Amino acid sequence: MISVVISSLDNEEGLAHSLTALVPAAAEGIVREVVVMDGGSRDGSVTVADAAGCELHVLLAGEGRRYAEGAARAAKSPWLLFLPAGSVLEAGWHTDAASFVERAERSGQADRCAAAFHLRRDDFGLSARLSETAATLSTRLFGMPCNEQGLLVSRRLYVALGGHRDLAGLADLDIARRIGRSRLVLLRSAAIAPQRPNHGPRQTLARLAVTALRLPPRLAAGLHG
Repeated sequence: MISVVISSLDNEEGLAHSLTALVPAAAEGIVREVVVMDGGSRDGSVTVADAAGCELHVLLAGEGRRYAEGAARAAKSPWLLFLPAGSVLEAGWHTDAASFVERAERSGQADRCAAAFHLRRDDFGLSARLSETAATLSTRLFGMPCNEQGLLVSRRLYVALGGHRDLAGLADLDIARRIGRSRLVLLRSAAIAPQRPNHGPRQTLARLAVTALRLPPRLAAGLHG
């Protein structure tokens, strides 16, 4: 049913946690393959992926291009789930995802909708809660989930959209913009990720311009740096 494409770069521990969360879904036949696209890690990420039995490829390129190449190599399923190493899908996520896929296919909407998970920060404190709220608002109001929320999309829609583009730090918002708010569903399940360092002012401004001001990501990529 689902091929998972994971982008990894120097995140050995995060990759291990992400892969562990996929085991129940693989045991039930919902996840049929996992393709790990590594950006040239210098830690043990490659060893972790190999030990888990994933299909592993090393590509020295940006995350958008790694996702696109991973999608091209994932050939066993009609649905694709994109996930960065370090995002851990909570228990029972595969039931939620399978239900979405089945509804989409039953209604004939498989090539016209996509889904993302809620974001939960694996941290305490106000900053983590604000980050979660911001991600929910960005998804619900603008149809712009962040990379850590994952993206579940049919291969047909992904191909029709042209896949991920290699835009500096904005590949997640770029493909979300092309999907469109009306076609994006926020699943009940969550992707759990550690609190990331704050973006610099240029990066924050670029993402805000794409999300709220609807600036084309290609134009904002230069600002992002």
